[in-house]
Amino acid sequence: MSGHHATPPGTPQVTRDLAHWIVGLKGADIPDAVRREGLRTFVNWLGCAVGGARHETVDAALRAVMPFSGPRAATLLGRPERLDALKAALVNGISSHVLDYDDTHLKTIIHPAGPVASALLALAETRPMSGEDFLTALIVGVEVECRIGNAVYPHHYDRGWHITGTAGVFGAAAAVGKAIGLSRQQMQWALGIAASQSAGLREMFGTMTKSFHPGKSAENGLLAALLAEAGFDSSERAIEAPRGFACVISDKQDRDEMPGDLGTRWEAELNSYKPFACGIVIHPAIDGCQQIRAEIGDRVTQIDRVHLTTHPLVLELTGKRTPRTGLEGKFSVFHSAAFALLRGDGSPTAFTDEVVTLPEIVALRDRIDATADPACHEASVTIDVTFRDGTTLRKHVHRAIGSHDVPLTDAQIDAKFRDQAALVIGDAAARALLALAWTTPGLPDVAQVARASVAQAGSAP
Repeated sequence: MSGHHATPPGTPQVTRDLAHWIVGLKGADIPDAVRREGLRTFVNWLGCAVGGARHETVDAALRAVMPFSGPRAATLLGRPERLDALKAALVNGISSHVLDYDDTHLKTIIHPAGPVASALLALAETRPMSGEDFLTALIVGVEVECRIGNAVYPHHYDRGWHITGTAGVFGAAAAVGKAIGLSRQQMQWALGIAASQSAGLREMFGTMTKSFHPGKSAENGLLAALLAEAGFDSSERAIEAPRGFACVISDKQDRDEMPGDLGTRWEAELNSYKPFACGIVIHPAIDGCQQIRAEIGDRVTQIDRVHLTTHPLVLELTGKRTPRTGLEGKFSVFHSAAFALLRGDGSPTAFTDEVVTLPEIVALRDRIDATADPACHEASVTIDVTFRDGTTLRKHVHRAIGSHDVPLTDAQIDAKFRDQAALVIGDAAARALLALAWTTPGLPDVAQVARASVAQAGSAP
């Protein structure tokens, strides 16, 4: 192919090696523990997608794209409307992330399932696939996006890129490419096409556009694989070349991280699931404040001031002192701590437009300050509370719930699923959908999960 710039001798053939691994992998090659985590990833994602289905962000996206949809063959999770597969991938990706309640690969802060599962499930309604094949493709996609994220994190993230959008498109392309049986050549092209659609800015945190990133990466990754299948070519070194993804988008290029130990070390096994519906770095503070609330009860009304000692990333990402909307509240450690102290809650109901302006919440929020300490682990926090009578209380959270050390159990994922999905499709339908989702590996047609999500969803708003 013409127009390529010389690549230094000895540079790993990352795009080629990833493509060959994706194509050659068999479902039986994936260890049972990894497959189990892949299933947990899907169940958690499904609950979040249904839970976010009626958010105003999703309503706005649907108003924009509905008039331009092709054949309406794909389900919008939790909603009666249908779109073409590409637009369904976009809207379901937005829905799955809008509550900021989804999964997190803690090494990179990627939210892996949104781009991958949204693309795959939309595809499954036009290209039928078994639950087993779906799960294999999902795990492949998560693995690819997290490895690519590892190679450029944290430099890429620190520059202001939203890594879920930038790495997620590779995961979606890899997953869809695996599901539709791309050849090695086609898979290299798919990864290259994905690289040219890699985008997402951290400036958008606290706005509707943050959830647009995983949605758009799902749509773009699906399109990349379909284009490659049709013979649409790209650079075959799109990831590692001097003017390729890693060099253009990051000051760090750990090329060996991407194909290294493929099939023996699994990033997909390291996925985690949010217990609270906000930025992951706030979770230690909410965890600690909930524990304090449980210990002191009504004495929370006697709190004079609160001081948080946190990892520096907490204030960088979630240092909004005066959130004006529920979405901004998800990026305010001060609002989150105040609400957890007063209400003991970190669920989606803690982050509505109404709640962030409640006088009692604002009054306590304004008496909370924070210090960044580089020695503090990202999953830790120290909370110092001073009461009006001068007495004090200290709470240290060594590792927050939802971290690798304290992961959510299946039962906790179930409760999280039911709590949010029931608000959209009703309790009975939410329980039935949850039970069906856990049986995904044995389903002959995984699209029945999508169709089941619209039970009792009601009419279009």
